[in-house]
Amino acid sequence: MDAPGLNRPLYWVAERCLAADFPPTTHAVDEPQGLLAIGGDLHPARLVNAYQRGIFPWYSDGQPILWWSPEPRSVLAPWDVRISRSLAKRLRNGGFELDFDRDFASVIAACAAPREDAEGTWITDDMRAAYLTLHQGGYAHSVECRRDGELVGGLYGVALGRVFFGESMFSRVRDASKVAFVHLCRLLEAWQYELIDCQLPTAHLASLGARLMLREPFEQTLARLVAEPPAEQAWRSAP
Repeated sequence: MDAPGLNRPLYWVAERCLAADFPPTTHAVDEPQGLLAIGGDLHPARLVNAYQRGIFPWYSDGQPILWWSPEPRSVLAPWDVRISRSLAKRLRNGGFELDFDRDFASVIAACAAPREDAEGTWITDDMRAAYLTLHQGGYAHSVECRRDGELVGGLYGVALGRVFFGESMFSRVRDASKVAFVHLCRLLEAWQYELIDCQLPTAHLASLGARLMLREPFEQTLARLVAEPPAEQAWRSAP
């Protein structure tokens, strides 16, 4: 079937087939860049299968589920995180308390909240429910930044093998999401993770050291790393 505004057919995902119901990622279109398939559902097995192949859902209310495999990809090795002088000062003196998986539901709710610089949110109610289920299954995780006990920043994503797939972050005070991201990188490095998939390039992520990677080397690296377990203590207890 053809989707409006596209110059070639897109793959439509069946709702009840969970096995390998995605086309090769080379079928992704150029405009909009990286759009691969439409439809299906957010069943945990489908989501895990998608992430293992470098595919992720991203859509808005009123749209069918859209599946993406962009090229180039924004990625970061945890030990390559870039910490500016001002951010280093914030890490030392900002009065932040860092933790993980203490309140995943509040983190994803904060990420889904309306923002001044954006209309609406792509984190729909169905998306929130799906990632809460992934969290309960041990796949999705949050990193939280608090000040005086109040949640002021954080992020969440999916962890498979030695890869963390970042989904969204939020800040209620200056640099809180950056502090959470640096904390994530330090945790992942200690747990022997080798790659953070930042998905789409942004100036914010580039400032933290994210770089671009073409689809073929990204998927080769991904296939190797999702098959390798992280350190045993990963996501079990705070350092």
